[in-house]
Amino acid sequence: MSKEMQELQKQWHSMMQTIHTNSNVVSFMNSRVGQYLDDHPFVALSLLVFIAVSAIPVAFFLIFVISTTIMACMGVIVVEGVVISVGGIALLCALSGLGVLSLAVSGVLSICYIALSTLINYWHTPNYGRGGRNSYMQLYNALLVLM
Repeated sequence: MSKEMQELQKQWHSMMQTIHTNSNVVSFMNSRVGQYLDDHPFVALSLLVFIAVSAIPVAFFLIFVISTTIMACMGVIVVEGVVISVGGIALLCALSGLGVLSLAVSGVLSICYIALSTLINYWHTPNYGRGGRNSYMQLYNALLVLM
């Protein structure tokens, strides 16, 4: 055997000794499952191959689960933000409409108050005679002043 091969065999042997002296490996090999796998090497090899081959699909599945969970959380945050924004815009529109409506109502009420007070002052003032020639013209001028 070549010198390189002997060196490789020594490294392999030291690595195997490290594995066999590990306390976790020793406790597993003393268990019933470890004894069974030690007695049935084909089952142990099949189990090892299955675990090695199934590691990649399981890893992809876990990555998929984690990424969809993160996207779902972000999606909920985005949807919640959109709903709050739409609700805020709707509230702003409703309050703006109520503001315009209140201005219009107060304007109409102010005009009604001024018109009624002018008419009451016109009818109850002794200077404006009823049925006089200028009475309608004075009422018309008083109403024009309101506009």
